[in-house]
Amino acid sequence: MAGAPRIYFDNAATTPIDPRVRAALQPYLDDCLGNPSSLHVEGRTARAAVENARRQVAELVGASPHGVVFTGSGTEADNLALAGVTRAFAGQPVHIVTSAIEHPAVRETCAWLAQREGVSVTYAPVKSDGIVDPDAVAALIDRETRLVSIMAANNVVGTLQPVREMARVAHTHGVLFHTDAVQAASCVPLDMQRDGIDLLSLSGHKLYGPKGIGALVCGDSVPLTPVIHGGGQERGLRSGTENVAAIVGFGEAARLCAATRGEEAARLVQLRERLIEGTRTRVPNAYVIGDLYRRLPGHVCLGFAGQEGESIKLMLALDEAGVAVSTGSACSAHKASEPSYVLTALGFDAFRARGALRITLGRFNTEGEVDRFLDLLSRAVGTLRPITTRAGAVAGVCS
Repeated sequence: MAGAPRIYFDNAATTPIDPRVRAALQPYLDDCLGNPSSLHVEGRTARAAVENARRQVAELVGASPHGVVFTGSGTEADNLALAGVTRAFAGQPVHIVTSAIEHPAVRETCAWLAQREGVSVTYAPVKSDGIVDPDAVAALIDRETRLVSIMAANNVVGTLQPVREMARVAHTHGVLFHTDAVQAASCVPLDMQRDGIDLLSLSGHKLYGPKGIGALVCGDSVPLTPVIHGGGQERGLRSGTENVAAIVGFGEAARLCAATRGEEAARLVQLRERLIEGTRTRVPNAYVIGDLYRRLPGHVCLGFAGQEGESIKLMLALDEAGVAVSTGSACSAHKASEPSYVLTALGFDAFRARGALRITLGRFNTEGEVDRFLDLLSRAVGTLRPITTRAGAVAGVCS
C-alpha cells in the first residue's frame, strides 16, 4: 500500500470541486471582474453570469429563478429561512416545528430564536431507523405554528426524510415548509413545485462546486424579512456584492448534478452496497445505523458493536493509512468527545452515541477504492480493544 493515493470518503463534509466547475468559474477570477450592480459592459457581463447561474440553480430544484437568493453558505440560507420567516410575523406569536436530528445550522438558529426573540420551538422525535414520522410532526402543529423545517437528508446517518409528506402536513394546517436540502440535492430529485416546498436551502460545496456559496430558494409569496441589510442585492433579501466566480461555479455544479443525478445515484448505490456487503463479510461486529435503503445513495454510517467508544481511534487509524472518513458532522467535529445528539435521538445510549464512522462516497470514487478501504478497515478494527460492557440492541445490523 506504500505510495498509494489517498482515498477521500468524506463527501458529506465537502465534495471535491469538479474540473468542469473550475473551468467555468476561472474566467470570473481572471478577466471578468465587473461588479454585477455596475451599468457598464463589465458590470452587465457579471450580471448576466449571475442570472444564468440563478436559472441553473432553480432548474436543479424545480423552482423559479426569481426565487433563488444567493447566500454565503447553506448555513446562512438556513438562518435566512428561519429568522426571515420569524421576523416577517413580527408582533405575532411564532412557533416552529423542526426535528431532533437537524443540522446545527437549523438547530442552533432555532435555539437562538427561542432565547432572543421568544420563538417557541418544538422538536419532532425520530424513529430508530432515522426517519421522522409526518404524523408526529402533524401532532405538534398548533395555531401559532408559522414554519415546519425538516431536512431532506440527514448529514450524520444519511437517512432520507419524507419531504413531500411533510410539506403536505404543513400546508394542511396553513403552515410554511422549509427543508435543508444541502446533503440531498446532488443526488436526490427534488422539485419545489411538485413537492410543495416553500423554502429550500442549498450549498455549493456539497454539489462539487466551490465553498463559500449557497442559496435559499423561495416559493412565490413566502413572507421573508432580510437579516443582512445594505445595498439591496438579491431583491433586498441578502445585501452584499455578489461573489460572481463562486456563483458561476455553483450554477455550473447545479447544472451538472441535474444532468447526471439519476445515473450518478445508481452508480453510488452500487458502490454503497459493495461497501456494506464487504463490511458484513470482513467486519462481523459492524452494523449500519439508520434505514438500510431509505438513505443517500453514497452514505454509510457504521457502528461497531462492543467497540463504539473507539470510533475516533478508528477514524485516526484510517487517516494514517490513507483514508479520509469522519465520525459525524464536520460542523460538530470539535465536539467529537460528546455523544452525538443525532444518535441519541435514534435511541442510542451515551456510550454508543459516541461511536459512529461516517463513510460517504462521491462522484470521483471507484470500486477499487472501496475494495482497498475494506482491507484497511478490517485491519484497523482488528487493532481496537474490545469493549463488552455495553451489549444492547443495534439498529440496521449488517448481518
